[in-house]
This record gives sequence, C-alpha cells and structure tokens, in this order.
Amino acid sequence: MNSTQVMNKSEVIALATDGSAYTDGAVQETIFLAQSCGAKIVVLNVIPIDSGSATAIHSSAAKMRQATKEYMENIRKLADDNGLACEIIFEESYQPDKTIVELAYKHNADVLIMGRHGKQGLLKLLVGSMTSKVIGHGFPKVLVVPSETTSGGEKILLAVDGSEISEAAADEIIGMGVHCSNLKEVYALSVASSESRLEQAQALADAACTKGQEQAPSVKFHSLALVGKPSADIIAKTAAEKEVDMILVGGHGKGLSKLLMGHVTEKVIGRAHCAVLVIEKKKDARDAPEGSK
Repeated sequence: MNSTQVMNKSEVIALATDGSAYTDGAVQETIFLAQSCGAKIVVLNVIPIDSGSATAIHSSAAKMRQATKEYMENIRKLADDNGLACEIIFEESYQPDKTIVELAYKHNADVLIMGRHGKQGLLKLLVGSMTSKVIGHGFPKVLVVPSETTSGGEKILLAVDGSEISEAAADEIIGMGVHCSNLKEVYALSVASSESRLEQAQALADAACTKGQEQAPSVKFHSLALVGKPSADIIAKTAAEKEVDMILVGGHGKGLSKLLMGHVTEKVIGRAHCAVLVIEKKKDARDAPEGSK
C-alpha cells in the first residue's frame, strides 16, 4: 500500500504538475490515494507566462501546453484504467503558484499534491521555487512527493513544536490512525535548540503521544526529543533512521517567513527521503484566496 492511503476521507484530489519527470512520484501517489478513497482527480497544469505582447504570450503558452499534452493524457489513461474520474485543467497565469491554490479551492480539493521539484531540477528546495511558493499560500493540506518514492504507509514522523498548527498536524495523524488500519507507528519528534529546552521538548512529544494513544489505540506512538540545530536536518535524519514513509509538519499562514520554526518546513521538504505532508488550519470559504470562491 501507499503512504497517502491514510488520508482515506479525501473526495477530491488536486494534482499540480508541470509535465516533467520530477512529478512522476506525485502522479503515482495521486492514483494510489484516489484508488483508496474513490476520489476524483483534478490535474492542474498551470503555465507561467511573462509580460509581453499578447501574441507572444499565447504562442509561448500554446507550445508549453503541447509539450505537456502527452504527459497529461497518460495521467488520464492511468485514471481511466483504474476507474477513476479525472479532469485535466490547463491554465495560463502570471502568478502560477497563486492560481494553483485558487484552482484547488475552486474544485473543493481535500489535498493538493505536488512534486518536490519542477523542471529546474533543483538539488534542494529553494525559496522562490514553485512548490515553496504554493506552500506559502497556506492551503490546508499539501503533500510534497519526491520524484521516485515507494512507501508502505505504516510509519509516520510527526514534527511537534507546541504551536497551534502543530496541534492541527497532531489531530490529522490521530484521524489517520482512527481511519486507516495500515498505519502502525508514529514517531512524535520535538527538537530543542539547547539542552535547557530539552525537558520542554520532551513534554511536547509526550503529550502528543499520550493524546494519540488514547484516541488511536491501534497505533503505536513513540516520543522523541532531541537537541540540535538546524532542526530541519534532525527531522529529516530521524525520519530516515526510523525509515518512515511520510513526515507530517505544520505550516504557518501566508509567506515563507511564517512557516513552522522559520524555514524548517521548507528545508525538511528539501532534505526528506520521503513524502512530506504540510498541514495548515482549515480555512472558511471567506479565507480562500480572492478569485477562488
């Protein structure tokens, strides 16, 4: 089974892809998740356009659309072969990251899935990359998937920092434990910046485990508290050592400067060996980006 099968209540899954091989993992995750919950797939191919003459803009967009057409049709065929509803949307935008989020809201997506890198093939996720910008808009659930990933969905690492959004991430994982028999173990990790804060970090991790064990008794929770900097490296390293299938982290509001513990969420995504699910507080319709209602 696949790690994303734990999110078995999803009814609409938005997949943002630029048609490159870097999103192959995201495509596979989307198909698996849609199979597990009978969800509809909405494929978003948002083409970035630069300022210029209208003729030049539309000519460039047409070429890009043609270049990705075969890739999109392959996704449609995968969906058809698995009996899944699939809608493919081509859009042109001066601000593609914002448009991706607006379209995800417009189509009532429960989760937005993206590849870790775009066509640039960056070795690390950098500020300004498409994935990073999309996360900065604060969509409730964004699953970022490496280009090549196979996972069993049995072990997840939860990053805990005591914030409200961290609590939301903890509640998400409890919901997974309640609704998915495949989830077996959760590692709740709190990273302290110094030895003097280790006791507080341990208390946060313990509290997350206690709550999780009470509400999802079929899942085994492990409490972890470590000291060190940068915390993103510790989170990614621990995830690899524990061989987890997915990392769950919280993100904060709009703008990358407001992400969990500074740029930790962004850096975790760039360093993780596995998929990373970024959780935000659910927004009311009035909180969605303008143009998405």
